Amino acid sequence: MQRQRGLTLLELLVVLAIIGFVTAGVALSLRDGQQTQLENEAQRLMAHLEAARVSARTSGVTLVWRSTEDGYTIVRPGNKPFKTEPWLYPTTVVTASTTPVVLGPEPIMARVTFTLSQAGSAPSHTPAVRIGSDGLRPFERLP
Repeated sequence: MQRQRGLTLLELLVVLAIIGFVTAGVALSLRDGQQTQLENEAQRLMAHLEAARVSARTSGVTLVWRSTEDGYTIVRPGNKPFKTEPWLYPTTVVTASTTPVVLGPEPIMARVTFTLSQAGSAPSHTPAVRIGSDGLRPFERLP
């Protein structure tokens, strides 16, 4: 009986297919898509807005949220900084229904919505995330 040397074509194809599937799985798991980035930004922005809202109510001082070129800032009266934050992802763009957003000591504030999107993407393929508050309830993700 002769001993077989090397690999058969079928064995080689199976090994290459397994390597291909593993590589694709790793690449997809490491990729942070635009929608995921926007979800992260939205969660972070909602948390900061709620924290500022609570701080304004407990201290009795009105805070104002404003979007900046590379992030956003929350200021006290007299433009004293309360919190300044850059975006996690530099391509993030925010559009607010009212600017500036006033977070006062009153339990009810004006209705406000934010739309977060990514700059530099094709307009037809740009994912967007909307968050907002009706003025009474906490900030939440909107449909």
